[in-house]
Amino acid sequence: MAENRPIDLSVPSAARMYDWLLGGNFNYEADRLACQELLRHAPTSRALARNNRWFLERVVHALAEEHGIMQFVDFGSGLPTQNNVHQVAQAVHHDARVVYVDNDPVVLAHGRSILDSNDRTTIIEADMTQPETIFEREEFGRLIDLREPTAALFISVLHCVKDRDDPAGIVRRVVARLRPGSFVVICHLVSDDRGLREQVTELMREQTGDQWGRVREKWEVDRFFDDLVVHPPGLVDVTDWRPDSDLRRHERSVEWTDYGGMAEVPPRPATKEA
Repeated sequence: MAENRPIDLSVPSAARMYDWLLGGNFNYEADRLACQELLRHAPTSRALARNNRWFLERVVHALAEEHGIMQFVDFGSGLPTQNNVHQVAQAVHHDARVVYVDNDPVVLAHGRSILDSNDRTTIIEADMTQPETIFEREEFGRLIDLREPTAALFISVLHCVKDRDDPAGIVRRVVARLRPGSFVVICHLVSDDRGLREQVTELMREQTGDQWGRVREKWEVDRFFDDLVVHPPGLVDVTDWRPDSDLRRHERSVEWTDYGGMAEVPPRPATKEA
């Protein structure tokens, strides 16, 4: 099993770098040094990480409170921090169920230690590029009933997926398993600056041992929402997605942004009888 493989703490991980940018404690010297190098290229990356986390809190709360979503699947969940998906959702619905999916051994170890006492939440060790195998897992089926509306979350994770693994195709394959009335949330690192996209992509590939996809352009992320119904305010810098505080609205990243939104799975066309 992958959780028994040696953990090379000399190689940074995107999850632990994100944790450091948020001021967390689940990171190591290699992660901190990688973040310092990243900040040389993109100095406002701390603001970007905070905006991403606040977006997660707002969108999960909206899904639970306004749309009555009771089950969530968080693909590439990363390290647990404050106001995780299950904490936000279960504050609205005590019985809300959450499955986290990740394949980072440090994420898995910390996640299991924190979630062990919550029987409506679990973390699955899996590769999100193979979503079918996730849906077939016993622990997934214990908590998630795909006959009911479900929220699939891809929060700042698809930029870790290489083009050859077809991130848009991963979303389509997940959507194909969700019933109409379900939701998909995606945000993705983007930049209009080609030089920055190339510099940060190369930096992250080098730092993470090639566990990285690339920083993309907005139009590429738009394609991830094909055949979905995007809810207001549309696809935006997540800082502008229904901000709950004017102060938070002023927290902006400059060099790159987290771009995306929330969309609903529409009714599928009726099939003609033979």
